[in-house]
Amino acid sequence: MTPPDLRGVMRTFATGVCVASAYRDTPGGRRHDAMTVNSLGSISLDPPLICLSFRRGSGFLGDLLAAGCWAVSILPAGERETARRLAMPLPARATHVAGLHARPGAATGALVLAGASWLECGLRQRFDLGDHTLVIGQVLTAGHHARSPALVFLHGGYHTVDDPQAATVHLSGPGHWGEYC
Repeated sequence: MTPPDLRGVMRTFATGVCVASAYRDTPGGRRHDAMTVNSLGSISLDPPLICLSFRRGSGFLGDLLAAGCWAVSILPAGERETARRLAMPLPARATHVAGLHARPGAATGALVLAGASWLECGLRQRFDLGDHTLVIGQVLTAGHHARSPALVFLHGGYHTVDDPQAATVHLSGPGHWGEYC
């Protein structure tokens, strides 16, 4: 039996594009890092929990685990270049992190990108699964831009979702987010 083409199948699943940020305190001061991710998932509304997945052994994951907190900025459509630059390996993206239009988050100190919806999280749990580590974060604080067009990743490229005809779904009622499964 040949292994499944998981990468090929997942390329057909549109995902939002985010930047996760963490830091490490060093003798020379705080060193921030940020990287593009598309593994953001909402786990629970009460308590508010999210998850992200990182390649096991990555330097970014090490920084996140050492700090015990992180921020996620959900990129709007105009941030394709930011997403591209922060998808590079650590040495290449370090220059771009220094030039980000961002501020330290009030709850965590991790970078929150200007113009993005954002979440600041404290580490709740971690699970080593296959070649990745899944981190579960308790949302400490958040902010959003309700109607900014979204940046999504599909078929190996960045796309914009801005459909003025999109139906509005009210998520406060029953039957949403897997309530009947």
